[in-house]
Amino acid sequence: MKYKLEVIAFNIESCIAAQRSGADRIELCDNPGEGGTTPSYSFIKAARKVLQIDLFVMIRPRGGDFQYSEEDFSIMKNDIVVCKELGADGIVFGILTKEGKVDIKKCKELLDLAYPMYCTFHRAFDRVADPFRSLEDLIDLGFERILTSGLQPKALDGADTITSLIRQSAGRIIIMPGSGISSENILEVAGITGALEFHSSSRKISSKESYMNPFMNEVLQYTTINEEEVEKIAGKIKNMEGNALSSEY
Repeated sequence: MKYKLEVIAFNIESCIAAQRSGADRIELCDNPGEGGTTPSYSFIKAARKVLQIDLFVMIRPRGGDFQYSEEDFSIMKNDIVVCKELGADGIVFGILTKEGKVDIKKCKELLDLAYPMYCTFHRAFDRVADPFRSLEDLIDLGFERILTSGLQPKALDGADTITSLIRQSAGRIIIMPGSGISSENILEVAGITGALEFHSSSRKISSKESYMNPFMNEVLQYTTINEEEVEKIAGKIKNMEGNALSSEY
């Protein structure tokens, strides 16, 4: 039984720290205040250079809803081509219709373009009207993974729904709990849901400034990861693996 930990990285130092701390995969994003958007090409290239673990890139041209204009969609297609050229292992995206259904046509086009990279449908899933119908749509389309908090703000709150999704999926797609996953609740979420992969931001706010202009009335900070927290989560995942292995004998 192999458990995996995916960690969000909004800058290159977070990529390095997450890999060093035991993460199995990076979800590379920009703009944490918008919930994550597509990072720059130079950032993707730099991340690929320093990472030996899997690199998945967010494909989201803007914040806000998940209905995209033709102009937005064209940007997403171009970004996917670049990700493939730069050696990303996978991409992360999600497109919905105004009625809260999976936009099958647009998703299919992006999936075809992304091949052979892996594709995760992100937390746009938590905005669908019928998660169990949408689950079947995403399986039929060929996504490898769904990132979800069970249609609740935090994965622990939506754990029962995540459990039902995992049961319905029956191994046909990976259901990965995310949002609020921490070292304090990873064992509880795993125990309730039976999930094998987990997504964590483990974020903290940092600043390297020692001098600040008092007239600007601002504190310049940025989002990075809490390396100690990633180590704790990764350690608990390894313990779960060890316990599962022991129970087989």
